[in-house]
Order: sequence, then C-alpha cells, then structure tokens
Amino acid sequence: MKNIYRTFLSCIACRVLLTLLSGSVAVTALRAQQTVYLDLQRTIELAGDSSLSAFRYQNLYLSGYWEYRSYRADRLPSLTLDLTPARYYRYITQRYDSGSDMDVYREQQLFGASGGLSIRQNFDLTGGTFYIDSDLEYLRNFGFTKSTQYSTVPFRIGYQQSLLGYNAFRWERKIEPLKFERVKKEFIYNMEALSEEAVTYFFALAMAEADYQLAEESVASTDTLYSIGRQRQKIAAISQADLLTLQLDQVNARNSLENARIALKRAMFSLASFLNMDKNTTIHLQLPGRPRNFEIPMADALERARLNSPTLLQQRQNVLEAEREVNKTRVESRLNASVNASVGFNQVADKLKDAYRHPLQQDLVSVSVSIPLVDWGVRRGKYNMARNNLNVVKIAARQEELSLEEEVTMTVGDFNIQQRLVASAEEALDLAVMAYEQTRQRFIIGKTDVNSLTLSLNRQQEAQKNYISALKNYWCNYYKIRKLTLHDFESGFSLSDKFDFQLGLQP
Repeated sequence: MKNIYRTFLSCIACRVLLTLLSGSVAVTALRAQQTVYLDLQRTIELAGDSSLSAFRYQNLYLSGYWEYRSYRADRLPSLTLDLTPARYYRYITQRYDSGSDMDVYREQQLFGASGGLSIRQNFDLTGGTFYIDSDLEYLRNFGFTKSTQYSTVPFRIGYQQSLLGYNAFRWERKIEPLKFERVKKEFIYNMEALSEEAVTYFFALAMAEADYQLAEESVASTDTLYSIGRQRQKIAAISQADLLTLQLDQVNARNSLENARIALKRAMFSLASFLNMDKNTTIHLQLPGRPRNFEIPMADALERARLNSPTLLQQRQNVLEAEREVNKTRVESRLNASVNASVGFNQVADKLKDAYRHPLQQDLVSVSVSIPLVDWGVRRGKYNMARNNLNVVKIAARQEELSLEEEVTMTVGDFNIQQRLVASAEEALDLAVMAYEQTRQRFIIGKTDVNSLTLSLNRQQEAQKNYISALKNYWCNYYKIRKLTLHDFESGFSLSDKFDFQLGLQP
C-alpha cells in the first residue's frame, strides 16, 4: 500500500511538473508568435495545459489528495518523541519539621528534564488506540535537602478507548475514501467543463471570423454590383430607386464590416485571454468537419451519470456526515464509559544506570463512567436537530439526483438530434452558396432584381451562421455529456479509469 501511494505521489508530482513546464513552454512559444492557427482539438488541449482555470483545478485536486494522504497516514503507526530539556522551579513551600513538631516554610529549588518516546496505532473497528511508550525523567533538588533522582519507564504497553461512546475512526473510514473519490471525479468534471468552455470560446471566434469574412465578401460584392448598377442606369436598364438601393447596400456593407472587425477583435482577445496567450496574438481557426455519426444510449448515459457524478458523490458524503452527526448526538446523550489499561515497568534511582536495573512492574486499569442526569433536554434537542437535518439532506440528495437525470436526458436527446442537424445545416449551406451565385450571375445579366439578390445573400449568410451554430451545439453537447457522465462514449473508455491509468494506479 505504501508503494502504491509513493507511486501515486511521484506520478502526481511529475504530471503537475510536466504540465507546468509544457504549459510554460507552450505559452512562451505562442507569445513569441504573432499569429497562431488552431483547430478545435488543439484549443481544448491548450485550455487543459495553459489556462489559469486548469492550474486552479489541479491545485484543488492536489489539496484533496493531500487531505486523503493525511487520513491514510493517520491509520499507520505514529512515532513521537516528547522532550523537556530543562525545567527550573524556585518556590517556597510548606513542610513539617519533626524536630519542632510544627509546619514551617522552606525555600525549594528544583531542576528537571524529561523525555519520552511513544508509538501509537489507531484501531478503526473499535475506535481505540494501542500505545507503547518509554519515559525518562531527571530531578535535581537544590533546597534544604539536596538530592538527585532518575525515574524511568523502560517499557509500557497499553490500550485505551471509549466503550459506549462515539467512534470517529469508523466514520472516517466510510467518509474519507468517498471524499477523495469525489475530489478526483470533481477534477475530471472541471476539466471537461473547461473543454466545454473552450468550445464556446472557439466557436464564438469562429462565428466572428465568419461574420467578418461574409462582411468582406459583402463589401466586395456590393461594390461590384453598385458599379454594374451605375453602368446599367446610364442605359436606363434599372431605375434610380434600384441604384440608390445598391448604393445603400454598399454603405451598409461597409458599416457591417467595421462592426464585424470590432467583434472579431473582441472574440480573439477573449480566446487569447482564456488560453493564457499574449492578448495581441492573432488567431486563425480551422473549423472541424462533419462529426462521426453515433448514438448515445440514454439508459447507459443515466447509469454512468449516477455512478460518476461528483454532485451525487457530494450528496452521498453529505448523507454520511449527517448520519455521523446523528450517531454522535445519540451516543453522547446516553451513558458513556471509557477504559485505559496498560502494563509495563518502572524504577527510580540516584544514578542513571541503576534506574534501568531490576525494574518493578507497573500496572494500570482505569474505567471512567459519565452519566447525564439533568441537562434540561440539551442532548435530546441536539439529537432531534441532527435527525431532522439528516432528513433534509436525504431530500436534497434525491432532488439533485432527479435534476441530474433530467439534465442528462435532455442533453443526450439534444446531442442525438444535433448530429442530424449538422448534416442538414451543411447541406443548406451548400445550397445557399449555389443559389446566391446563380442569383448574382442572373442579376449581372439583368434577369433578376435587387430584392432577389439581397434576399439570396441574406440566406447564404444565415446558412453559414446556422452551420457554425450547429457545430457549436454539437460539440458543446458532446463535452457536456462527457462532463455529466465522466465517460467518453466515442472511444468507450471511462474518463475516471483513464485518469487512474495515467497516474499508474491501475494493475
């Protein structure tokens, strides 16, 4: 077990160090460049390696990991050395003088030192503690009677525990492993949420880029059409009103281009900040192609969400902690008894070597009992409060489970539909591009009017935005499902098992 945790610790440390180094190298390299090209997968990787949120989540996980390590260490034997190197005491004390048959005050000076070595082992099943210890004390008296003494306990073994009281060790054994499992899955959950956030920033910039490209195309197109319109107006092929409409489209297109430039700059700045890049970095994106078509079984997604959700693990932890409080208040309201028993050796002598010769047996058996007689209902009130709080926590846990089931059901349903919408949006975009090109050519040769051309252009732009929006919704739902279930349905691997394997915890 110790080797496993040493491996775990070294893997954690190496992974964090490599993450920090790779993140620093990546950020340094990106900052040295003025222009970077990103696809969706690379954006998600940079978010997990270099973003400030990723560093925060890693440190939150390590905090929970060390808390669990402390719990595990507390289950192992502890060795403690207690020292009092010097103790000086000068005072006046009352003493009986047998010569005068009366009490007198005398000055007393003491110098002492002590040390002890103890080994303790907690026993979870009963809530008691085994201990082995050894003590040595030195006392030098400088008063009316001078003396030097050594007191030793070469060896003593004992056991102490509460017989009827609250067993904290047993509850820690139930709660702490669950708490660490929640911390681990919460880290994976947060990293998947970070991927979902990266998708949002990515497609926000992709939409801004598409708007800017469409605005540029619109400016070029309106310039060309206005020029053609002026030539055709000279031969009375179009009316003055149509020419003014073309001129208005040209002005609006230029205004739209400026607004699109501002929006593009904002979206680029937001993505660069999110990825911890230099804020002046120019980013160009490559849109993902049509995703692979696969269905996620609803029942499978719900089962994995119930098993892996850190929210439900938190609720289970809350229920256990509430049950612990009920148990604690119940046993404390009754008769309480504890026992402390030990057997060992001790000796006292004027010389150190004699203090370890011919030690005498030392035995101790102590039983203490505490019986509440009158407390005016304080203990009963605490027990009733703890029991009512347990009912509240159980109801909250059930509500969280129902809320999670609803969210998983809606998200999986949307995802399965969204795959068809992406294909449909891509087909609509192809049709819109071809329709606009044909309408544009027909306008140039005078076979259609300005309104038809404007309507066709608007349809093309709308189809482009719908396609990007469909891709965004697909990938957002994809990573949201991964976040809710901690499972990659595309590869069929559990993200939690993959995390354990990367840390070397799998056999």
